Amino acid sequence: MCGIVGVLGHHEVAPILVEALKRLEYRGYDSAGIATVNNGRLDRRRAVGKLVNLSDLLVHEPLAGKAGIGHTRWATHGAPNVANAHPHCAGSVAVVHNGIIENYRELRSELAQNGMGHETDTDTETVALLADYHLKQGLSPSEAARATVARLEGAYALCFLFDGETDLLIAARKGSPLAIGHGDNEMFVGSDAIALAPLTDRITYLEEGDFAVVTRDGVTITDFNGELANRDIRTIQIDNARVDKAGHKHFMAKEIAEQPVVIGDTLSHYLTDDGRDVVLPGDGIDFTSIDRLTMVACGTAYYACLTAKYWFEQLARMPVEVDIASEFRYREPPISARTAALFVSQSGETADTLAALRYCEPHAQTILSVVNVPESSIARESNLALPIHAGAEIGVASTKAFTCQLTVLLLLALKAAKDRGTITDDRLADILSSLRGLPALINNVLEQDTTFRKCARLLAETDNVLFLGRGLMYPLALEGALKLKEISYIHAEAYASGELKHGPIALIDKKMPVVVMAPRDALFDKTVSNMQEVMARGGKILLVTDGPGAKEANEGVWRSLTMPEVDPILSPILYALPAQLLAYHTAVAKGTDVDQPRNLAKSVTVE
Repeated sequence: MCGIVGVLGHHEVAPILVEALKRLEYRGYDSAGIATVNNGRLDRRRAVGKLVNLSDLLVHEPLAGKAGIGHTRWATHGAPNVANAHPHCAGSVAVVHNGIIENYRELRSELAQNGMGHETDTDTETVALLADYHLKQGLSPSEAARATVARLEGAYALCFLFDGETDLLIAARKGSPLAIGHGDNEMFVGSDAIALAPLTDRITYLEEGDFAVVTRDGVTITDFNGELANRDIRTIQIDNARVDKAGHKHFMAKEIAEQPVVIGDTLSHYLTDDGRDVVLPGDGIDFTSIDRLTMVACGTAYYACLTAKYWFEQLARMPVEVDIASEFRYREPPISARTAALFVSQSGETADTLAALRYCEPHAQTILSVVNVPESSIARESNLALPIHAGAEIGVASTKAFTCQLTVLLLLALKAAKDRGTITDDRLADILSSLRGLPALINNVLEQDTTFRKCARLLAETDNVLFLGRGLMYPLALEGALKLKEISYIHAEAYASGELKHGPIALIDKKMPVVVMAPRDALFDKTVSNMQEVMARGGKILLVTDGPGAKEANEGVWRSLTMPEVDPILSPILYALPAQLLAYHTAVAKGTDVDQPRNLAKSVTVE
């Protein structure tokens, strides 16, 4: 969510901070600010809205200094205004923060009794006030920051900057990700490697409870118990952190177009050289010792899990439970000893998903994760982490990460089926052969961009849309509705087609478009029956099907989109493309902010 950056450099840091913050825009934000120390004096600039507003302010009110911190804020406590924007200052300290301080009211009351009143609506200001209070008690900056962090309850990534200290940043992490970048007598702090990629390729990821004292000479890290901690310096791949649009109008358009390549990359990491078997990283997993699979995720990743439930149950005959992460641990579900728990997260830092993982860890036989960031918290805390190899995804609405998640989950289901003896070698070879041909089919869909654009212009004129699907297409209907909602702001709902007559059919009228996801599979005839019920009541059907399905069911439909024929097992990956393209072109037609839709954040690192 919020983006953090800190720099101890050799050059003026204001432009460096702003440029780093631009690389964090994908996380979602509604205000931004920076603070620097120049000639021993702490100063800051803040602005509401896009970073260009902060850049304009800095033209008229420049900030000098070679040490500084910056922040993009996604509002949690308090409205998005200048007063609530970060960095927050109190006396001799400035602080930027990602997370939520749960005991801030108690701390605020305590500070008020000591004559230290608040000026904002934020929980973060309390952190700055508490640090300033400790400084006034005679503690050094590092001691004051440590004493402050010790009082905090909740989740946080923090970076402190102090008046008079031109060679010091303090960073602390609990529940929210934070990384330290190593340069040549320069040091950096960032929410993730993407922010720091132009500055350094040497990164140290802070662990839970870490406290870091950063100077230009290096960093000293202590753990939750105050003991010196030796954290690895990792070399990141700069190419994986590139965030340019490569000639596309939006990051989302670029990332949709990248899917044939990234899915091919994913397959190359998980298939044997002859393409006839699945190979997992490390020691892998033996599914013969597993009786049940519990899958947990949020948002689009949750729909990937719903899809995978069909695969694991149909291919591997393995019982599967799928849960929304924010609900899972509060149910306190019983977990048997022969259960594998699988967690899916693009960032690998999703707060609810990480909390669910930690709930499962003492109970489940093994912890699996499907992530896009191998160095993330979820990956590090898993027994087996399965990277999706999608590369950096900047658009808030997930596209290539979703299809790569599906690809990895299908491969994992095939591995489970082989281990458990529920699939023949010939059937396994057929599916893997079809998977290797999938990038070509996706290119075929991308070539129909003009047709999608025409349909989307019609959807852009509506206020409500329904999505229907059966079997493997039901989770895809949910994903299609979510995509349309989050970037076009059109109200959209999705239902299993068989549920139509159990209530939602009351919504059908002549103004209601209904998107039906229906390849010509074993459930096609039943889906067509539900489609006929919609048309009988004047509803407008947008049918997404393949050639045989279009030939059989096109009569009377409002519009149709024809997909290539594909093995039904692979249809969710292919049919993700029309869900994405319809949403993208509808949003473009409505003129919304495609890459950074209102109120949304890419990485949800607070509960």
